[in-house]
Amino acid sequence: MKLLIVEDNLKLLDAITETLVEEKFLCETSGNYLDAEGKIYLYRYDIMVVDINLPGGSGLDLLREVKAQNPETGIIVISARNSLDNKLEGFELGADDYITKPFDMAELVARIKSLIRRRNFRGTRVVSFGDISIDTTKRGVTANNQNIDLTKSEFDILLFFFSNPGRVLTRESIAEHIWGDNMDLADSFDFIYSHIKNIRKKITSNGCNDLIKAVYGIGYRLNIN
Repeated sequence: MKLLIVEDNLKLLDAITETLVEEKFLCETSGNYLDAEGKIYLYRYDIMVVDINLPGGSGLDLLREVKAQNPETGIIVISARNSLDNKLEGFELGADDYITKPFDMAELVARIKSLIRRRNFRGTRVVSFGDISIDTTKRGVTANNQNIDLTKSEFDILLFFFSNPGRVLTRESIAEHIWGDNMDLADSFDFIYSHIKNIRKKITSNGCNDLIKAVYGIGYRLNIN
C-alpha cells in the first residue's frame, strides 16, 4: 500500500514514516502544502495521512483536492486541535478518520490497517480469489492451502491486484505502487514482468490456476471470473 504523509513537524514526520516503513508500507512524505499539492496531482495514493495546519495552506484544502483527483484515496486527518468543527469539516470533505495529537504510533498503524480493510476488502482481514488467499495483517499468502514465500515487492504487487480485481493495471501504475516517486528513475518496466513471472510461477507450482492475465500492450488483470 502506498501512503502520502503530510506533516510539517519534521520530527513527527520522521517518526511516522519510520513506523509505517517497518510495517512494510511504501511511504512518500511532504512537509508543506505546495509540495503535497504537487504530489497528489502527479501520483495516486491508497492512503493520505494529513495534518490540518501546514505551511502554505490548509490540510483540509488538500483533502478537497485529493478527493477531486482520486476519490478512492483513504484519508486520515491528524491535528493538534480536538475541535468538533474541525472534525465535522474533515468528515464532510470525505475524511475517513481523525486522530488528535499526541497519539501513539500503534494507534495510527491500527487505524490505517482498519481503513485499508474497510475500503478495499469490506472489513475482512483475509481476502481470497480462487485458491489464493492473502492475510492482509500478517502479510501471508497461501495457494491451495499451502504457504508461499513472496518477496516484499511480489507481495505488494499481488495485494495491489487483489485490491483491484478485474481491473486492468498498467505497468506504470504497478511500478508506481511499489516504487513510489522513484519510478520516474526507471529506464524500463522490465522488472515488473520479472516480478509477475515469479508470482505466477510460485502460485501455479502449488497447483493453483494462474489468475493474473496479461493484457497485450497495456498491463495485467486479476481474472476473477
